[in-house]
Amino acid sequence: MSENTELREQVRARYAQAATAVSTGTRNADLLVEETPASSCCSSTPATEGSNEAADESCCAPTERSFGAGLYDDATAAGLPLDAVEASLGCGNPTAVAELHEGERVLDLGSGGGIDVLLSARRVGPTGFAYGVDMTDEMLALAEKNKAEAGAENVEFLKGTIEDVPLPDGAVDVVISNCVINLSTHKPAVLAEMFRVLTPGGRIGVSDVVAEDRLTPEERAERGSYVGCIAGALSKTEYLDGLAKAGFTGASVEFTHEAADGMHAAIIRATKPTN
Repeated sequence: MSENTELREQVRARYAQAATAVSTGTRNADLLVEETPASSCCSSTPATEGSNEAADESCCAPTERSFGAGLYDDATAAGLPLDAVEASLGCGNPTAVAELHEGERVLDLGSGGGIDVLLSARRVGPTGFAYGVDMTDEMLALAEKNKAEAGAENVEFLKGTIEDVPLPDGAVDVVISNCVINLSTHKPAVLAEMFRVLTPGGRIGVSDVVAEDRLTPEERAERGSYVGCIAGALSKTEYLDGLAKAGFTGASVEFTHEAADGMHAAIIRATKPTN
């Protein structure tokens, strides 16, 4: 088994366990396949509810909640199935980053339990549509359950990888993703696929973990594991260069909060040219 294949399987297994844990009523604090540092974006190390120290160290939620769900305020999460909220393992709220509008078509890469797809569907309304792509059967099953519970009709979940999206060229107006691109073992393919499925003039609004340029790949790996959203993170310049190479314009990477020394949760934006 190649290193890339092994890493992909580790990621798949981790998210399969996360979905199963949510489906069986296990709290988020017990979701990880392996322990990762508290500074990890997707870490569930802070296992004590209400621990301020743990919350402060978690990149995904500088709030009372440990990660993921803590980045969605009560007004945003209102009306969503609890399992969709509890299954969130992200480091931001890309639906807000993308500034979605009525009637738009949206794709969420690595959609997990479906929280960002359901939020997108709500924002784009009945004349819009929201797709989610995920490679994990257990997450897809959870997402379909959440879709049914939410009564969302303008939603479709697709099985596939973010490096090979099962949608035609120009299928969507917006691509979002939440702490997933760093997990890919072939990031140029992900950026190319985002560009391909966007209509001309379309845009991306991504939340991800990004390293400061001063850190080497080896130094990033010292700060956290690959499945913990740290070791596989791109640097800021690598992200910007990759987006430009894929064809995007107007790219920006904005750090929001620290995930580890020299590692940050970030907002990434870019646009596909109209011609």
